[in-house]
Amino acid sequence: MSGTGGGSSTGEPAVDRQGRDLPLDAHVHKDQSPDSNVPIDVYAALALERGITELAITDHVDFDRRDPAYDYVAFSERERTVRAAAERWAPLGVQIRFGAELTYHRAWESDVRDHVRRHRYDYTIGSVHDWPDSPYTRGRVGAWASGRPIDEVVAPYFNEVVAAARSGLFDTIGHLDVVKRYLFPHVTPGELARHPEALDGALKAIAESGVALEINTSGLRHRVRETYPATWALVRYRELGGHNVIAGSDAHRSEWLAWGLEDGYRVLLEVGFASLAFRRGTETVQVEVPDRLRLPSVASARA
Repeated sequence: MSGTGGGSSTGEPAVDRQGRDLPLDAHVHKDQSPDSNVPIDVYAALALERGITELAITDHVDFDRRDPAYDYVAFSERERTVRAAAERWAPLGVQIRFGAELTYHRAWESDVRDHVRRHRYDYTIGSVHDWPDSPYTRGRVGAWASGRPIDEVVAPYFNEVVAAARSGLFDTIGHLDVVKRYLFPHVTPGELARHPEALDGALKAIAESGVALEINTSGLRHRVRETYPATWALVRYRELGGHNVIAGSDAHRSEWLAWGLEDGYRVLLEVGFASLAFRRGTETVQVEVPDRLRLPSVASARA
């Protein structure tokens, strides 16, 4: 499971996209994920400095023993770490929620179901990654993408996303079209955008289930240079009746906390979403997207 990872495939970004004065970053990995070494207090201090008032800590949990976050850190230790930090930082103005990014595949859905039944999270993200036997691993992806229609190329990935959405296990579906990262450069984001029907099944399943669709801004620092999902997919999601969205930076390093998040918030406003659907344990709330982020044309139209 490679996830979206913490680094950039193209080096340090030239544009300052550091988010500031935002109500929520709902996708953050700390040092209890195998692909991050950032202590929770470092993130909390940066959130305070940057005006990010709420964080969801969503360390990876894998269910295939070949994946790096399989049995990586015990639930009890993860919960203790996050809830203790939440107590320390709440008086200072940073709210911290205990979440997880759970890797989904139908092959281990029963294990995921058992996990969420036995363990209490404030918030859960269900994500499909490049599972060990998938055609999207580095050693297979080139041959898989060669000569196949795009719909067929992405079908194994989006079939799992559909199942994840319909499972009822998650609050959010993470980085919907991260498959474009695995496919690049064999299939480019532009080529995928010319085949929007390839995403329709997944978008419809998310819209019908009521689970939130995440706009994940880590793609802005990857070679694909666009969010997961792309703006056009968010437009299509809304056309299909989708109404729940959330935004996260998918930070794995301290400098990535809230990076690109303003861009993500602006896209949501531009498409027509004014709030984020976020579960805080026993209640789901609508977190308002700051109106200051509206593009001038959108703000004028609203007025």
